[in-house]
Amino acid sequence: MSSSCTLGFRVKSGWAAAVLITNSPRAPTTVLDSRVIELADPDVADARQPYHAGFGTAQTDTTKVSRLVRGVERFASRSVADLLADYRKQHHVRNAGVVVSSLTDPASIANQHMRAHASEGRLFRTVLAAALEQCGVNVRVILEREVYELLGEALRRSPTEAKRQVAALGEGVGRWRAEQKVAAAAAWLIS
Repeated sequence: MSSSCTLGFRVKSGWAAAVLITNSPRAPTTVLDSRVIELADPDVADARQPYHAGFGTAQTDTTKVSRLVRGVERFASRSVADLLADYRKQHHVRNAGVVVSSLTDPASIANQHMRAHASEGRLFRTVLAAALEQCGVNVRVILEREVYELLGEALRRSPTEAKRQVAALGEGVGRWRAEQKVAAAAAWLIS
């Protein structure tokens, strides 16, 4: 088994960018893997947006929402367990950073459509964190707007320099978009 590694995720509606990095004090941080994992079954209609009835409208059928949410919980649990089983063939993974756009309580949002989005954000964040914890991984949730500032502090660099260093980690990785970069930043922050 190789050295200890840390996972970072950027949660989206129905999926997450996942980045695995090394965290050896004797070697520079390196990206070992970058991929997208599904948190909702792509073959189930409405699974990515269970709180939406259609474009711009909230779902009011609580039975349908409950069924979709249970399906998301099961699917995400299997998806994360499969990801960790794959990684753990060669790596020791104990910690994960989960980057989210907001921690706002959906009940505090008056607009039904925006509440539906917030509910989905909370759903996918919580199912990902729960699935990781079920697999023995410690989870830290980090707001996207704070990740580079926090990483900069940890590295004793400016947030801009931290962001530049994260961007450089992705050279030669393949898919290295904003989602992968903040996932890597979160992993590096908690490594």
